[in-house]
Amino acid sequence: MSGCGCNSACDAASPDPGYRRALWVALVLNVLMFGVELVSSFSAHSVSLLADAVDFLGDAGNYGVALFVLGLAPVWRSRSALWKGALMFGYGLFVLGKTAWQWSAGVVPEPAIMGWVSLIALVVNLGVAVLLYAHRQGDAQARSVWLCSRNDALGNIAVMGAAGAVWATGRGWPDIAVAVALAALALTSGAAVIRHAKDELRAGV
Repeated sequence: MSGCGCNSACDAASPDPGYRRALWVALVLNVLMFGVELVSSFSAHSVSLLADAVDFLGDAGNYGVALFVLGLAPVWRSRSALWKGALMFGYGLFVLGKTAWQWSAGVVPEPAIMGWVSLIALVVNLGVAVLLYAHRQGDAQARSVWLCSRNDALGNIAVMGAAGAVWATGRGWPDIAVAVALAALALTSGAAVIRHAKDELRAGV
């Protein structure tokens, strides 16, 4: 076809049906867990649980974008990864701001709610990570999806640890510490995805 260059949709690879199904499952589960964690975070007054809820919402958006770009030209997948990397980075900044407010307010969260909800979230995220594991070495777009799932599972374990520490100490600083750690993880992962996507765009992938 006239005008079809290396970055056109004419050169887009056929979507992997298994990857598409995995993304749909991940999308639905993340939307459901966003609702569960959002309600629970307000009940528990937990900033780390709220941060995890916002992360679920961001990941749901990421999976939706990933589904949209399947089968498109590689350049569009790389551009999508740039957007997702920026979203991950922005999420990290949001969590830092919310954490500063929580620290100044001196709120002590409810550890039981934190622990049980983060355990449920961990099971969900581990399932999603297993579904997406085989696709982690793809382009920047696929790599960003894998990093989101991996980070979520690590974040859930951290929130569970914070719940135990809050219960043991009766203070809110463990919740604050985990929120800061989740923010740092989002910032570094977002920067890595942005860097990978820019490399692909410069290489004309």
